[in-house]
Amino acid sequence: MKDIHVLVVWPIRPAQLAQLEQTYTAHRYDQATPAEKAAMIQQVGDRIRAVVTTHGGGFEKNLLDQLPNLEIVACASVGYDTLCVKDCQARGIPVTNTPDVLTDDVADMAMLLMLATLRRFLPAVDWIKQGDWVSKGMMPLNTAVRGKTLGIVGLGRIGKAIATRAEAFGMSVSYYNRSPKSDVPYRYYDDLHALANDVDVLMPMVPGGTDTQGLISRSVLEALGANGYFINVSRGSVVDETALVELLQQRAIAGAGLDVFTDEPNVPSALLELDNVALQPHCASGTFETRAAMAQLVLDNLEAHFSGKPLLTVI
Repeated sequence: MKDIHVLVVWPIRPAQLAQLEQTYTAHRYDQATPAEKAAMIQQVGDRIRAVVTTHGGGFEKNLLDQLPNLEIVACASVGYDTLCVKDCQARGIPVTNTPDVLTDDVADMAMLLMLATLRRFLPAVDWIKQGDWVSKGMMPLNTAVRGKTLGIVGLGRIGKAIATRAEAFGMSVSYYNRSPKSDVPYRYYDDLHALANDVDVLMPMVPGGTDTQGLISRSVLEALGANGYFINVSRGSVVDETALVELLQQRAIAGAGLDVFTDEPNVPSALLELDNVALQPHCASGTFETRAAMAQLVLDNLEAHFSGKPLLTVI
């Protein structure tokens, strides 16, 4: 398949990238300077038949417009709001992503952030490191997870995996969704504010993009209240980040565990100064095992396409 030219907008894992380069003629757009990128597209743009990227790398319409013979876009992430999916589909170009393979790791990170936030894990580490245990004695008490109610906004694959884990920790689960799910026993809400008002922990599990922009608004966070916690491993865009920071500063909500932010990798400096937050650098799926599986799914989708087989995970 060396006659097939692939544009690498953002690289996948090294082992799978090496396999990609052995199988196809790969053009490393990700490694080029702006001037080199323009020259590359001018030279080979009409030969590119596939694009490989990730959510972080994205794929913009202005690049799509320069690839007249593009046949497929393979993205190594579940989220695709940074890709011009509709423009691709308008040209009949399928876009694939990598669902399922990262479900467990993301669900685990959601639970990790919830436990770290409610049980104040990071302040406890500092309590030891700063000598407070010696000089002040036991640190202030924290909050139990068992017996609390978790409100999940968007009960898809990952939302269900989180719910199962939450039940194992003795939590009750409620959820907000476009419509009720017939295969779960959890309490359904069709009003997001009502859900936030009734739960102890609010956790969005929806994709990014214009449809969910600011879904978790200031008023939703205010409904969560001073004893409520907010956990986000979905997308930073789904929450009003300014309102979130202000309410955390005011202790109008009790705490937050965040893996995602509005302007990554830039994290609001005010969050870094708070002791009621637990922060991660958008790495919920960041394990060797899952990232390798995601990269392999990219290769499998490319192989299926160029072999005339059905795509495994077309959007």
